[in-house]
Amino acid sequence: MFLSADLGQQFSTVVNRLIDAGLNLGERILGALIILIIGRFLVMWLNRLFAKILERRKVEAGVQTFLKSMVNILLMVMLILAVIGKLGIELTGFAALLASAGVAIGMALSGNLQNFAGGLIILLFRPYKVGDYIESATGASGTVKEIQIFHTILVTADNKVVYAPNGAMSSSVVTNYSCMDTRRVDFTFGVEYGVDYQKVESILRDIIAADQRILQTPSYTVEMVELAASSVNVVVRVWVKSSDYWDVYFSMNKTVYATFNKEGIDFPFPQLTVHQA
Repeated sequence: MFLSADLGQQFSTVVNRLIDAGLNLGERILGALIILIIGRFLVMWLNRLFAKILERRKVEAGVQTFLKSMVNILLMVMLILAVIGKLGIELTGFAALLASAGVAIGMALSGNLQNFAGGLIILLFRPYKVGDYIESATGASGTVKEIQIFHTILVTADNKVVYAPNGAMSSSVVTNYSCMDTRRVDFTFGVEYGVDYQKVESILRDIIAADQRILQTPSYTVEMVELAASSVNVVVRVWVKSSDYWDVYFSMNKTVYATFNKEGIDFPFPQLTVHQA
């Protein structure tokens, strides 16, 4: 009878301990959820506040996107650590676990670390900025939309989004088409042998003079560049504002084609003369 009473008391003690442990665990989980929910709103509010501060100080757009990405990651890491601490997991043990896995993590993230360093180099030396049209040796080309901590986001001419790693962008050749205010447009027009070259040159100069988008300084060039197999090639080089490059390029081709046809100047095509013995 005494044995039965002892077993009942032990069972009651175990049950009470389980209930206390469950309540304690539930309290920690509930607290962690509250921290997570409130923390998420706090992180979003701090991100918006930081973005407004950057805009108010008129920080360059590429630097803004980089700093905002970094601050968001740091805030999320702090929130995760706070949730882990509330769950009762020892942060010292967690830190020791991360330290022991540091080598493996470092090897796995070596590419991202390179991209992070590349992003810092891009922001420091500024080979391009948000809004520039660039082309890299990696094959990526487009208008720079954002410079994030790991990637540069480009929008191509046909409206595709390209994520170019900053490591490759900072260590490879990058052509910036928007860096300079002016650009040179090069044309090569072929005319038939026997055509009066002076007439061709005069027509081309009249076309150039009539286009207000073509700059007078630096001076343009109209020269005979090659006596090819089937044509006499004339090179035309004009300077325009960078924003007018493609408009001048396309309109010049159409104008020259229409004017040459009107003036009776024929465009050649490959020919082969066969002599029969």
